[in-house]
Amino acid sequence: MAMGIAIGSDQGAAGEYNGRMTLFVVLSCMMAAMGGVIFGYDIGISGGVTSMEPFLKKFFPEVNTKMKEDTKISNYCKFDSQLLTSFTSSLYVAGLIASFFASSVTKAFGRKPSILIGGAAFLAGAALGGAALNVYMLICGRVLLGVGVGFANQSVPLYLSEMAPPRYRGAINNGFQFSVGIGALSANLINYGTQKIKGGWGWRISLAMAAVPALILTLGALFLPETPNSLIQQNTDPQTAKSMLQRIRGTQDVQAELDDLIKASEISKNIKHPFKKIIQKKYRPQLVMAIAIPFLQQVTGINVIAFYAPLVFRTMGIGESASLMSSVVTGVVGTGSTFISMLIVDKLGRRVLLLVGGIQMLASQVMIGVVLATQLGDHGGVSEGYAVLVLVLICVYVAGFGWSWGPLGWLIPSEIFPLEIRSAGQSINVAVNFLFTFVVAQTFLAMLCHFKSGIFFFFGGWVAVMTVFVYLFLPETKNVPMEQMGRVWREHWFWKRVVGEEYDASKMEE
Repeated sequence: MAMGIAIGSDQGAAGEYNGRMTLFVVLSCMMAAMGGVIFGYDIGISGGVTSMEPFLKKFFPEVNTKMKEDTKISNYCKFDSQLLTSFTSSLYVAGLIASFFASSVTKAFGRKPSILIGGAAFLAGAALGGAALNVYMLICGRVLLGVGVGFANQSVPLYLSEMAPPRYRGAINNGFQFSVGIGALSANLINYGTQKIKGGWGWRISLAMAAVPALILTLGALFLPETPNSLIQQNTDPQTAKSMLQRIRGTQDVQAELDDLIKASEISKNIKHPFKKIIQKKYRPQLVMAIAIPFLQQVTGINVIAFYAPLVFRTMGIGESASLMSSVVTGVVGTGSTFISMLIVDKLGRRVLLLVGGIQMLASQVMIGVVLATQLGDHGGVSEGYAVLVLVLICVYVAGFGWSWGPLGWLIPSEIFPLEIRSAGQSINVAVNFLFTFVVAQTFLAMLCHFKSGIFFFFGGWVAVMTVFVYLFLPETKNVPMEQMGRVWREHWFWKRVVGEEYDASKMEE
């Protein structure tokens, strides 16, 4: 996950902590980031199997009939089926609910048990999906996958942010999205291969292969170390937490960081109801970001590509095999751009990548919309030249997402919360993400039918809004230790008006 990261000294990172990037941290984070692989694999696999004719014939025959035989229906409406979208979106309803249970587990028992539960639930869901005999077994398997993803997405980004030295936190945490990309790319390649299997049972291999990364995560979680933050939060002997901190930082001189962790933990222990605490005025910036960032990440329109790319290409009249190969191409681009983000996020900062990525996504979406509006009618397809142009534009869009809103949508919320509300804040982040993933997944095919090419202008409008939001309201957080993150809000032109009075009052009380 983090092999592209330079291993070097982190003396005085952000002017505070000693330490360096150790092999122990890299290996631990690589194992934890398998949680991203299972998430990405599911995203990629669902879009692929729903474009396979044997899968549609068995579980969604009315969709297959519309696609093959109905010559009157619009290109944009061939896949409009609420049952079909329920197959994709049921996972995110389960993940939404599971994320709130995951919050309690993560806070009370640590990050490691949540990762273990996530891997085990995903493993069971993969087995049930691969063996499905009817649509009910299929959706029950999706629900178990959702429980697994809910726990993994709640705990893994926290684990990565807490294990990483502040100087490399962006690169390490972006490894989660890089792992999502690896999982999605693997799924696309497997779909392309299994689609060619004679007998029409290749989709079973696609669904069941999700068990491989889930098994690695489940077994690997047994050997993962717990984070020092979590050890202190669970009332573990401070010397144990200090020893772990010394091990992961590669130095004996960790007292400054340990003191900050203990201080944050003492504040955290006085918080009995973190979900009530997080709505207080002094946490208003973090609460706004916990809601706004995952919402905006989903309305970029990335799920148009992630879930339904093969269906979008089939809409343009491209064949089944070619549409799956097109998804492989976009998967390679997305994974590569996320890797680039890992290398530069701690140098250029979060804001620059979000602004550049937003402009890039907006431009490509507008051009895709124009091409489809002028070249693709309700019947027939597009020429090979225009199909290639759309594929190139989608790659430009995916690259923009891959080095901006993809990884940073997980990184920023995981690093901005103080320890006392960290589990609650991350749960809100994951829940909002799953809620709007569900909404987009459940409504996209119907929106495609009604909006037609205008769907890309719709999502492009949201990309414009989110780019302005970042420019105005998101402060830079690179190289700032997590336990000192409060100062970025107190120094921001807008948020200092909200939190400044609260901070001054608390200092006077002290």
